[in-house]
Amino acid sequence: MSIRLLSALAIAASLTACATAPGTPNNSYSFGLWGDMPYKKAGDDSKLPAVLNSINASDIAFSVYDGDIKDGSSKCTDDIYVDALKMFGSMKKPVVYVPGDNEWTDCHRTNNGGFDALERLAHLRKVMFPSAASLGQATLPLEHQGKLGEKYVENTRFSYGPVVFAGINVPGSNNNVIMSAKECTAKSARNAAQCDASNAEYLERDAANIQWLDSTFAKAKADKAEGVVLVIQADPGFDWPETEETDESELPQFSGYRNFMAAVVKQTESYKGQVLFVHGDTHFFKVDKPLYSPSKLLPNLTRLQTFGSPSLHWVKVGVEPGSAHLFNIQPVIVRQP
Repeated sequence: MSIRLLSALAIAASLTACATAPGTPNNSYSFGLWGDMPYKKAGDDSKLPAVLNSINASDIAFSVYDGDIKDGSSKCTDDIYVDALKMFGSMKKPVVYVPGDNEWTDCHRTNNGGFDALERLAHLRKVMFPSAASLGQATLPLEHQGKLGEKYVENTRFSYGPVVFAGINVPGSNNNVIMSAKECTAKSARNAAQCDASNAEYLERDAANIQWLDSTFAKAKADKAEGVVLVIQADPGFDWPETEETDESELPQFSGYRNFMAAVVKQTESYKGQVLFVHGDTHFFKVDKPLYSPSKLLPNLTRLQTFGSPSLHWVKVGVEPGSAHLFNIQPVIVRQP
């Protein structure tokens, strides 16, 4: 066998080994979920260290950050991404970053500096994903939908034990959909051409996101994974049980999520395992089963909404292979000094 062929086989073996992170189907482990912090306007800078210390002192294997590295009324200057990388770099365990609206979608706002949101998205893709691995002092190998620095690099995937994880760029502010000329320019530096470009960006990314979602479930089925964890930033809108005559998921401000959520439902229906659907954006911890509706259950999907500013806490999720529920969700309340 030639040296060239041996080298090719060695590289292929190395890539195969990296495709699935440590952890076996018979071993339990836990991971962390956090996001929507720090917000300077809420005085979070002094509270953040306690959260980071709490996560670092825990026995989690890794954590996933579900977006919003800053508040929605501060400027989207380059230093905010640098500061976020420093924050993630202080974490001892791997951190998988999922983008939020405050770091790109909302940067058009005048109080954000009146940036071009799509330029900020391009900047985020180049800066916040410096390598194919996760962030943190220890790293996880990640699969990316796009090449480094290019479109959809932020859509990531990895396996850990019997679970397939996917981070998908579905941000707040209606997934970057702009509904009218009035909405385009309200408290914004945008012009009509930029709003048209944003809506075109949404259509293209929404299709890519659904493709990434579909391939994630295809992998879970092929691997006979017991569970799928989907992490986005946006609250995509669910029908509230408290309001019987109104379906909040159909409100205009959630229109940009309907295609994606329909795909989530379709894939969950055909999957035998458990699906944990994680998002931030609303800043209040919540665990429920909101789909299909308050009166009709999609039994194998659980929604987990994470904490956010000014409630600086995090969520620990245990994975218990072979158990009926698979995921054991525990809010971790961080006491401030």
